[in-house]
Order: sequence, then C-alpha cells, then structure tokens
Amino acid sequence: MSVTEQSEARPQPLPVVRPARHPGTVPASKSSRRTTFLRLVKSGPSTSQRTHAAPRPAYLATKRGMDIVLASLALVVLSPFLLTIALFIRGSSPGPAIFTQIRTGRGRQPFRIYKFRTMFSDRCDAAGIKQTVEGDCRVTALGSLLRRTNIDELPQLLNVIKGDMSLVGPRPHVPGMLAGGIAYEELVAHYHDRHIVRPGLTGLAQAEGFRGPTVDIWRARRRIEYDLEYVAHMSLWLDIKIICKTLWGELRRGSGF
Repeated sequence: MSVTEQSEARPQPLPVVRPARHPGTVPASKSSRRTTFLRLVKSGPSTSQRTHAAPRPAYLATKRGMDIVLASLALVVLSPFLLTIALFIRGSSPGPAIFTQIRTGRGRQPFRIYKFRTMFSDRCDAAGIKQTVEGDCRVTALGSLLRRTNIDELPQLLNVIKGDMSLVGPRPHVPGMLAGGIAYEELVAHYHDRHIVRPGLTGLAQAEGFRGPTVDIWRARRRIEYDLEYVAHMSLWLDIKIICKTLWGELRRGSGF
C-alpha cells in the first residue's frame, strides 16, 4: 500500500460535540456560585435545593467565642439600662420583670427563654399557643413600647451566654408552633433543618423584616425559607452582616409591636 493510500485509510477524528446551552444562559463562575447577602436580600431565599450539611467545627467554635464575648460586653454596657427597665416593669404592673417560656432549641431540645414581661401577669400565655397581635389587650402600655422597640428581647443575652442561643440564627419557636392555624411541620418542608444550629437573638429573616405574629401563611413560610437559607450558607461574614443590618434597622425604627 502506498503512502497516499495509508493516509487516506487513516480514520478521521470524530467531531467534538458540545452540550447544547439554553439560550440566554452563561457558564457558572465563582462569583455567580457564591451566595452573597445582597442576593439573599434582593431575590429572597431559594427553595429549589436543600443541602443542609452539618456546620464546620471551626466555624462553630469561632461563632461561639464571638457570641460569648459580644453578649458579655453587651450585658456589661447595658446593665444600668436593663435594670432601669426591670424597675419600670415592676412599678407599672404587678408581677415579675422577667417572663420565661419553653422554646425549641438546637437538636429540637427544649430550653427556657428569657424576656422582659410585656403582658399583665394574669394574662400571660406561658405555652405561647395564643400569639400576640397588634392591639392585644393582654399587653401593658409599657409592654407595648418594649415590644415595638424589641427591648423585651434583650434578656436573651443571658441565653446566649448560657449556650441555649446564639446572637445569629433562626428565632426559637414554641413547641408545636402554628402559622395561620397550621403546624409549621406541615406548612414548610425541611422545617426541622432550622434546628441544626442554635436559635438566634436575630436572624436573616428578622434582618429582612419578617418578624412578629405568624397569622399570614405566606409571610410565615417566607420566614422559614430565610431560616433555611441561613442554615445552608451560614458563615461569620454573614453573621456580621445580619447583626449590622439588624442594629441599623432597630436604630431607624422598631420592627415589633
């Protein structure tokens, strides 16, 4: 066989077939894959995928250290103010200054949460079955101010130091929490994934204004979606951003009632 015939008989390479790309899409890049706080704020949480792996031990250790340091400093700085609030509560209506309630914590373990009492003692709902609504007759005049400014939540700094809570995380619910009359477990898929981490004094949902009663099913579901988004992408940088956004929001206007 001649050289020319050998060349012609040599098999030709197969053409490279590239997978078709849907019009308008672009290859994923590191920046597009990276979840940022700005994307969470603008577009809301993503519900299409759930991959809630256990948090990294190094992150949890650093987060715990930050919780202890910041919560302790806050208690020292705010102690005169907190004592004054407690005295006003005792003087405005009969009963203790601190109200406690059982909430669900990390690993779905119950713990006792601390709050400034905002209701008349004989009308408090220790079980948390009847949620507080705007204009609730059970709330005292001073309690209304404390709730509107979220000052009633400050005793939870003690829960943070004890290890029941963190500065940032999903807000703790009472056992069997309802939203629009429906149990959260039935309302939101993967609901208990929010219990992978310690509950927080504030969270991504609260930083975005989703707080208060859960009589509106859409807002209740949206709040949990933000919680699950936080669990999926939690980091110290995100924690710091949530703390700063929460403080800025509270300085501008209270978000409770």
